[in-house]
Amino acid sequence: MEEQINFSHRSVLLDECLEALAIRENGIYVDGTAGGAGHSSHIAARLGNGGKLLALDQDETAVEVATERLSVFGERAEVVHTNFKNIAAVCAQRGIAHIDGLLLDLGVSSYQLDTAERGFSYQADAPLDMRMDAGNPLTARQIVNEYPEEEIRRILFEYGEERFSSRIASNIIRARESAPIETTGELVEIIKRSIPAQAREGGHHPAKRSFQALRIEVNAELDVIAPAIRSAVSLLNSGGRIAIITFHSLEDRIVKQTFASLTGGCTCPKNFPVCVCGNRPQIKLVTRKPILPSAEELEINPRSRSAKLRVAEKL
Repeated sequence: MEEQINFSHRSVLLDECLEALAIRENGIYVDGTAGGAGHSSHIAARLGNGGKLLALDQDETAVEVATERLSVFGERAEVVHTNFKNIAAVCAQRGIAHIDGLLLDLGVSSYQLDTAERGFSYQADAPLDMRMDAGNPLTARQIVNEYPEEEIRRILFEYGEERFSSRIASNIIRARESAPIETTGELVEIIKRSIPAQAREGGHHPAKRSFQALRIEVNAELDVIAPAIRSAVSLLNSGGRIAIITFHSLEDRIVKQTFASLTGGCTCPKNFPVCVCGNRPQIKLVTRKPILPSAEELEINPRSRSAKLRVAEKL
């Protein structure tokens, strides 16, 4: 299948992830973001006949590719078309009460970025889509053409940390009054006009932050991270690991804060003589600071430059 041949995604921090998961030969593992099965295939290869890998992805093309690439492992690996927020339900449906590890790679795959018609990239002119799951009713086109100005401004500012969000939102509203904004190319031109020339010199593409913001809104990316972590931790066996790769500060902050809340114990006021909340630490951090790509990886795969890997272990 042509789509499968073109589905390439260099697995970021691969060796670091495999080491972080401390894979047990007969363990049960979940790759919540299977993509092209880069990480998944290496996890499955380390499992014995008693081991099991569940590879989840909300992208139908990723599911097709991962299914083919993991077929060599037989029943040891299973691919499921779903968002990683549904990890507990997926495990329950298969009678799995506990797992030994979870991996999440929160980045957009190279396939998604490089396939113009998906509408993720500001480098090619394509329909405004940005859906990771084609069944998702919300598209970037709807946001740009139907959301009120203040809501567009909020999305660009909060999810893209775009300091010119007000000007961009205002110009989007003005442009769509004449005709609907249909393509990524049209949106890029509006964004460029909204950002002063001096601010556009050097650095990132002027549309990078806005496209990130719209993609996050379309796919509700930030909303699912904390619940998924808590769900996974509740499933982990003692000594099981959770490893999460993030690519921007908004994701990383959520992971860091959620890990912090799960490593904390009693939340009672300090003047209480005894604990009444009953809270106990659920995990411990494997590394205090995030693991970053090596210089060698950065040279081979420039897209890994913003990646951070955080790892925790179930107590």
